[in-house]
Amino acid sequence: MTYCVGLLLNAGMVLLSDTRTNAGLDNISSYKKMFTFEQPGERAIAIMTAGSLSVTQTAIARLHDAIETEDDESILNAPTMLRVAEIVGNALSTVARDVAAKMGGMTQNASASMIVAGQRKGGGMRMFLIYPEGNFIEATSDTPFLQIGEHKYGKPILDRVVTMETTLADAQKAVLLSMDSTLRSNLSVGMPLDMCVIPEGTMQIQQRRIEADDAGFHAMSAAWSTALRDAFQDIAL
Repeated sequence: MTYCVGLLLNAGMVLLSDTRTNAGLDNISSYKKMFTFEQPGERAIAIMTAGSLSVTQTAIARLHDAIETEDDESILNAPTMLRVAEIVGNALSTVARDVAAKMGGMTQNASASMIVAGQRKGGGMRMFLIYPEGNFIEATSDTPFLQIGEHKYGKPILDRVVTMETTLADAQKAVLLSMDSTLRSNLSVGMPLDMCVIPEGTMQIQQRRIEADDAGFHAMSAAWSTALRDAFQDIAL
């Protein structure tokens, strides 16, 4: 399984994904689940994936092929972020159907979902959650974050602290603590982590990989645990 989260804020977008893929208790591997596409100053797009690895890898490969062949329908040629979401949704649903047809009556799950976020020059920032069928929903000012995968453990802190006015610095802290809660509660989510920040209006992507031995992440996790314990003790019954 996996956990991916994206925030859409006035100041920009922040995305975070884990890298664990679990095909059974004795078959745990790490695979990249965040993919970025950039034309600096022109457009910046980030895609995060969850679900069947064969479906997501094939869909991403097809998106790359369209770019390399300079297809008019590639995500780097799309006139709007809405069209980008449609192209990604079509690729995802087509691959899912192809894989399901090849599996026939077998019981394996060929389902996958994605978060697509980005901005093109002259357009606003937009973020979409793409469902396995290719349809999607969009992040709004009322719901400025989207999640896929094992989302339930990391959702409470986002509900409590994230608004459109949240700064990029606080947003990075929020997604990291959201991931920390998930890591503690679900063994199917694991390090290392990939983080992406796209400041509003820049059309440029800032990326960072957080390894399992990252001192800053561990210090943040420990400080959050201490703060929660202290707050719990301070609340009167």
